[in-house]
Amino acid sequence: MLSVDLERLVLDYFQDLDTSLSLKCAIQWRYGEREALVRTSVRPEDYDTPERYLRSAAAPAFVKKLKGLFPDSDKTRRKATVSKWWEGEVSCYKANQRLYPYFEHKNLERDERIAQHIAGIRKIVEELIGPRPPELLDGRHGPGATFANKGRATTVPHKISTDPTLTSDCVWFLPQFFGTAWGKYIANGVRGLSFVRGNRFTTAPKTSLIDRPIAVEPSINVFYQLAIGRALRKRLAASHGWDLNTAQETHRLIAKLSSISREFATLDLSNASDTVAYNLVKLLLPHGWFEVMDALRSPMTSHPDDPTKWVKLEKFSSMGNGFTFELETVLFSAIACYVSRYRGGAGVLGNDTFVFGDDIIVRDEVANDLTAVLNFLGFTLNREKSYIGNTPFRESCGADYFNGHDVRPSYLKEEPSDVQGSIGVANRVSATYERITHLGGRYHRRAWHRAVSRVPLPYRDCRGPKALGDTVIWDTEDRWKVRWRHSIRYVRGLKAGEKAVVPFSRFDPQVVLACATYGTGNVGTPEGGRVPVTEGVNPRDCVRSYVVGWLAYS
Repeated sequence: MLSVDLERLVLDYFQDLDTSLSLKCAIQWRYGEREALVRTSVRPEDYDTPERYLRSAAAPAFVKKLKGLFPDSDKTRRKATVSKWWEGEVSCYKANQRLYPYFEHKNLERDERIAQHIAGIRKIVEELIGPRPPELLDGRHGPGATFANKGRATTVPHKISTDPTLTSDCVWFLPQFFGTAWGKYIANGVRGLSFVRGNRFTTAPKTSLIDRPIAVEPSINVFYQLAIGRALRKRLAASHGWDLNTAQETHRLIAKLSSISREFATLDLSNASDTVAYNLVKLLLPHGWFEVMDALRSPMTSHPDDPTKWVKLEKFSSMGNGFTFELETVLFSAIACYVSRYRGGAGVLGNDTFVFGDDIIVRDEVANDLTAVLNFLGFTLNREKSYIGNTPFRESCGADYFNGHDVRPSYLKEEPSDVQGSIGVANRVSATYERITHLGGRYHRRAWHRAVSRVPLPYRDCRGPKALGDTVIWDTEDRWKVRWRHSIRYVRGLKAGEKAVVPFSRFDPQVVLACATYGTGNVGTPEGGRVPVTEGVNPRDCVRSYVVGWLAYS
């Protein structure tokens, strides 16, 4: 449960916002009506100014993602997540049945107009990514867990040292695999291949009411799934100049401008990753791409309620698969471009159509037709996060705009457990205050002062600019402690002190060599020496302590 001090900080925050809704939230918070509070919906259409909207929206949003809000919250969130996951499977089953007649050579009753539309979308998919993937895939390790690697044992040397896991269809990639440094280590007979039926179901935090379902993939599968994801990114950049590495900023800019002009609508899909039906991907992808992705996907998931059982999946892939995000981008781009062209638009990605995962931006007049097509293909529009028509609000890629003004509320995700977390709470409060000030509003600062008082005394004078993130408490420039060296300004701030290191001495020399080929490992200088040596790797959440130091800031 939350500390008394954090409870009081949240109450101060609601009171600082000083609107009828925020004061209602304060009453609900004080008297324990937490679920009603986090379920509060704030509609931009109900407000006439950006400032009034932000003040109201900021109240329930502040605790919407906060862990530990309810007793037994872990069990409650998981139960809601599993229920939502099954809903996705049911949706995919229905979509698979609905789409089945549209495969070629199926002598089943179907609507020929729909068949023509599907053929048109398939043609655009090929425009975007070409007929087939590269013959050789540049596999790589991701930062997360795999089927056999959990907890802190998810570093690259841990993964190489563990029996690699794979599904039966993934055997076609073994010739490539044994040509890698990892594969050569396995080929020496120190480790053996471990075949599994699919991925492992787990969850990750999303809100205080529900988690996000995650599928943890077998290690060889995800090694090449990530390669496919990278190949899709390269094809999108080469064919249409759509760079997913910078697309978020483009989305935010279009959302900002459209909150004024209403030219574009911003659409968000509900449970998108879990509703990409198998038959949809088979229908729309070129055969060369589909064969490779189908071999790399996991056809089954461990049962959410009983890990000893398995569930055959109706979806094609999910969060946790290394190419799901890029696949979603390709599919939704093709669908949106097709509908735009059908309505007389250019239908060009990066011109009048913008897609980043399941974040979709199209011209306003196209939005309703696109919604209808998406519904037929098995997707559901998230009405609460989609904005069409004269609403002076647009949202995309984590940015909210009301008539061109940034009105993104701050979210508090967990009780801080270290000094940087405490600074982060103060900065989340400060971010809201800054936006209110920009909109011409005034506010009390009780929550901010309480948040700063929670920062341990030795670190309270680490004040600095927003650009330095949570290494400093954001404050006015006159409160910074500054020194100059070689014409560079340094600000007093927080630096990582001791870090946990998994030394390479724990691993076989061949594992260390393989890690070197993947660019993995920390470089340090031995005491009294000049030549850097590789020491080991940092696991996740490796910072053990913090120190005060000087941070470069021009």
